[in-house]
Amino acid sequence: MQNSEILLELVKVKMPFGRYKGYTLANLPVSYLEWFQRKGFPDSKLGMMLATMYEIKSNGLEYLLEPLKKL
Repeated sequence: MQNSEILLELVKVKMPFGRYKGYTLANLPVSYLEWFQRKGFPDSKLGMMLATMYEIKSNGLEYLLEPLKKL
């Protein structure tokens, strides 16, 4: 999977469970991603995507996803 495909999925894929079920991964609050970071991301593709979203938000790179939200 290419990086551009991963980024596109972050704005399309919805959280399948938990408090923020139905939110796109790109719209999850940073506090929720920080909680996952402390507890451990799931060992799955979803976990990789949540970890990627955590890195994007914690480094102030959300602007990279804005053009993709319009696709």
